[in-house]
Amino acid sequence: MKIVFVGTGYVGLVSGVCFAEFGFTVTCVDKDKSKIESLRQGKVPIYEPGLDALMHSNVKAGRLFFSDNLGEALEDAQVVFIAVGTPPRYDDDHADLSYVFAAAEEIARLSKRYILVVTKSTVPGGTGRKVAEAMRKANPDLEFDVASNPEFLREGSAINDFMHPDRVVVGVESQRAKEIIDKLYHPIKAVNIPILYTSLESSELIKYAANSFLATKIAFINEIADLCEKLGADIVDVALGMGLDKRIGKQYLETGPGFGGSCFPKDTIAFIRMAEQANVRSRVVESVVMSNDLRKYRMAEKIFDACGGDVKNKNIAVLGLTFKPNTDDMRESSSLIILPELMREGAIMQVYDPQGMHEAKKLFSGNITWYDNAYAAMKNADALVVLTEWNEFKQIDLAKVKKLLKTPLIIDLRNIYKPQEMHKAGFKYISLGRETV
Repeated sequence: MKIVFVGTGYVGLVSGVCFAEFGFTVTCVDKDKSKIESLRQGKVPIYEPGLDALMHSNVKAGRLFFSDNLGEALEDAQVVFIAVGTPPRYDDDHADLSYVFAAAEEIARLSKRYILVVTKSTVPGGTGRKVAEAMRKANPDLEFDVASNPEFLREGSAINDFMHPDRVVVGVESQRAKEIIDKLYHPIKAVNIPILYTSLESSELIKYAANSFLATKIAFINEIADLCEKLGADIVDVALGMGLDKRIGKQYLETGPGFGGSCFPKDTIAFIRMAEQANVRSRVVESVVMSNDLRKYRMAEKIFDACGGDVKNKNIAVLGLTFKPNTDDMRESSSLIILPELMREGAIMQVYDPQGMHEAKKLFSGNITWYDNAYAAMKNADALVVLTEWNEFKQIDLAKVKKLLKTPLIIDLRNIYKPQEMHKAGFKYISLGRETV
């Protein structure tokens, strides 16, 4: 079976490579000719562990191709996935579906025979039917089906998430489409991973509901961490006590400086707008968005307070800029709020991130210096702030850190160290939801 992916962003590229690994012939299509040329040269535009090697091996095996010509790619394809971006619209924060509909219309115009069109992009409920309408209008004689197959890929572990998912969700309306999907996901069905078949609308809503719920867990545990600090409780113990309840679960109960990335911020806002459009008030998710936005400013205040209420002309070392480890993604990262707030008050930033600095340099301006390793960023700093929990930061030499810092002050916004060990090493250590030592 031959598959086409329209869009070579994070979802399209990872999914296309993984389907090629399953043994299918896959062509990833993008209008950006320079991007396609880079991919043909073997250059992976995103950082995702394992993606580079998997892409190269499937290109070499003759299963993975890249093209800027959708018509040619569609000539012998049975399935085409739409994996274009759905960013918030600038005027009202609704998901911008213009790229989805443009892709659907072009697919309809260029297809010569039956095609199954699958929306992989995150889209509001009802989009699949509108995609079908747009295709019928563009080519009334075309025989096709539309399906919904939302992605649940976590940046940093996307390949494993695709190959070994908790479940696969598919919205279908015809037996023909279902049989094609069954063939596509046969390697997953063969190891007893469930495939949930639903209506188009249910499939579309599952994605938004899942992401909004996970975002709710993060915002909730962050507020519990604030309460722990006031009451003298330990957020690690509280989260563990909650997570051992199987109804709640341990995942997404780690406190931090607020969620970011390409999914949760965008999808929670889109969920709210979708609910408003349906005359349903989503007060829980509205509160989650507000709580998360305020969280990032609260973290800047925490750093101010730790530095005695004044950061003017103080050197602040920052470890980590991306919204999470194992990615170069800077979208909606807490660093985009925290660092400018500190610089606005006169702080001098000394920063390092293992993968995110290339992108970060495009986004920050002001009194900021970039370093190529963690220790260099710490030299003569008045405080050290941990913003992203990269593994290399968990193994730093504390004795070396103490010698490098002008003041032995560490503000850990990811709780990657143990308070008593930091106290024993001679640091003033401030973390989230735990005692200051």
